[in-house]
Amino acid sequence: NRGENMGLFSAIKRQLLKVIEWSDNSTNTIVYKYPMTDRDEIMNGCQLVVRESQVAMLVSSGQIADVYGPGTHKLTTNNMPILTKLAGWKYGFDSPFKADVFYVNTKQFYDLKWGTPSPIMLRDADFGPIRIRARGTYSFKVNDAATFMREIFGTNQQYTTEALREYFKSMVVSGFADAIGELRIPALDLAAKYRELGDILKGTLNPDFEKIGITLCNMVVEAITLPEEVEKVLDQRTSVGIMSDKMGSFTQYQAAQAMRDAAQNEGSGVAGLGVGLGAGVGLGQVFAESIKEAKDAPAPVAHGTCSKCGKGLVEGAKFCAYCGNPVSQEKFCTECGKKVPADAKFCANCGKQMQ
Repeated sequence: NRGENMGLFSAIKRQLLKVIEWSDNSTNTIVYKYPMTDRDEIMNGCQLVVRESQVAMLVSSGQIADVYGPGTHKLTTNNMPILTKLAGWKYGFDSPFKADVFYVNTKQFYDLKWGTPSPIMLRDADFGPIRIRARGTYSFKVNDAATFMREIFGTNQQYTTEALREYFKSMVVSGFADAIGELRIPALDLAAKYRELGDILKGTLNPDFEKIGITLCNMVVEAITLPEEVEKVLDQRTSVGIMSDKMGSFTQYQAAQAMRDAAQNEGSGVAGLGVGLGAGVGLGQVFAESIKEAKDAPAPVAHGTCSKCGKGLVEGAKFCAYCGNPVSQEKFCTECGKKVPADAKFCANCGKQMQ
C-alpha cells in the first residue's frame, strides 16, 4: 500500500503536457513564453499547435533548439532533431522531458510612434545652422524568429511592443538624423519631401533591423518643425511677398517696421532718437531708390508740341510738363506732330491714320 501511495503522489506531483498552444488575444504581444511550473513536463508525442502568423520554438538550457512554423506538430525524437542532440537521446526516449516553449508573433505591428526627443542640428543653405524636430509612425514584423530571439529575448515571460518601443525608437531617430544630414535638403523644401524621406529612411534602417530578425514594413514622416525664430523669418518673407512693388524688398520692409516702432516709442530719449535716426536712414534709402528709379525710367513719348515753349507734349496731358501752359484739346499727329482736326481720320501732312 505504501508503494501504491508513493506512485499516486508522484503522478499528482507531475503535470504532463499533452497539448501546447497559444491563442493570441492581444494586439501588441511579440513574444510569448508558454507558462510552465517546475512540475510541468512535456510528454513524448505531445501536440504542439502553431497558428497562422506564429512561430514556436523549443529552448533547452537557454539554447534555441527546434523551430516550428504554422501547423500541428507531434513532438517525438524524429521531429526534434536539435533538442534530441542537445539532450543526448541517442536511442530515442519514452519518458517526459522538460523544455521551454516560446511563441513569436510574425504578424505586422502597425502605427508605432517615433519622434526626436531633442532637436537635430542641420546646416541649411538659406538659414545656416538650424535645429529641427521630427515625428512619424512605422510598422514592422519579425521575419527571422530564431535571430530575433537570440538578439532580444532574456528571462521575461513575454515581450510587447511597449517593451521594445524605446529601443526601436532610438534606432529610427538615429537613422533619421544621419539621413537628413546626408541629403542636405533645404529647410524650405522639407515639407514637400516627407514621402521621399520616409522611403529613404526605411531603406537606410532596414539593414540594422534585419540584424535582429525584423523587417521594417513602412516608415512615415508626419511632420518636421523648424525653430520658432526661423518660422518668424518665414512669416516676414511671406508678408513682404504680398505687399506692393514699391515695398518689394525685405530691407525696405524692415525700415518701415523700424519707423513704426520709433513713432510708437514716445519719450524714449537718446535710445528713441537712435531708433528714429536708424529708421530715417532706412526710409531715406527707400526714397533714394525711388528717385533713382524715376530718374532711370524711360522718357515719355512726345505727342505734339507745346504752343508756348515748343517742348514735346505727353499724350493725354492737359498741361505742359515744362511750362505749365494749358494744352489745347486739339488733336496732333503722333507721327509728325502736326495739328489735325479733332474729327480727322488721317493726318493731312504725313497721311498717318489717327487713332
